[in-house]
Amino acid sequence: MARLSLCVVTPSFNQGRFIGRTIESVLSQGVPDLEYVVMDGGSTDETVRVLEGYAGRLRYVSERDKGQPDAVNKGIAATSGEVVGWLNSDDVYCPGTFEAVLEVFEKYPEVDVIYGDGDHIDVDDAVIEPYPVEPFDLERLKNRCILCQPATFFRRRIVERLGGLDLRWQYTLDYEFWLRLAKGGAVFSYLPRKLAGSRFYPQTKTSGARLKVHAEINDMMVATFGRAPDRWLANYAHALVRERWKLAEGAMFFTPAVAVAALAASVRWNRDVSPALARATASWLTRGKLFAGAQL
Repeated sequence: MARLSLCVVTPSFNQGRFIGRTIESVLSQGVPDLEYVVMDGGSTDETVRVLEGYAGRLRYVSERDKGQPDAVNKGIAATSGEVVGWLNSDDVYCPGTFEAVLEVFEKYPEVDVIYGDGDHIDVDDAVIEPYPVEPFDLERLKNRCILCQPATFFRRRIVERLGGLDLRWQYTLDYEFWLRLAKGGAVFSYLPRKLAGSRFYPQTKTSGARLKVHAEINDMMVATFGRAPDRWLANYAHALVRERWKLAEGAMFFTPAVAVAALAASVRWNRDVSPALARATASWLTRGKLFAGAQL
């Protein structure tokens, strides 16, 4: 049986200090006939110079785009591999990742998406902590992103059936994509093996905009499922109280403030308050403690 063809797309913008390590982690996999394309958004740092150094080993385009989801979509459209990997320009693959993923895809033709374990890594590639990956369950995915994006691969056929990334979402582009694929009937398979390192440092897009991220999660959930889950409403309230209201955990009015903010968030996004959230906020007020869903 012929081996499935594989392509990797790297969206890039001003990540010159990392992109060389990203590229090496792709090219060192040793998979024959690999398609690798870097879609750069017109970087003004050393990115293009780094890319030029890999001439003949990858393809790249450097031009303005509409953001990361647009770059990923353009990369998918510019390739033809049956299996697609999406690796951001500051993340890395672990050795042997491609072989392990292709083996599972070939063994289980019904599987549309394969995801494995990953680590959060720092600017020097040192492991900070394991990414909180779990075996697949859609209801669990609604409450927590249990897939590590760089450790996830998908068949082109599922993109052709359910569409690529949604340009509305700049922070939750991967999370919305996984949810939409699952909602559309895609078959997910968890591979319990370390596949990638996800860079985590203060300048990453999501770590520097916690409140915006949580607001977009709730917007996205309403657009996808019609309601924002209580857990994400509570997480938004927690971020709001800390970042905008400047109350620290343990402060006298912290817990009541989170309770009020969670109820207000529920009305804002869901136009009502679920019985579960009403009970939880009442408990926080009477016991002075937040339930586990108030923090990620």
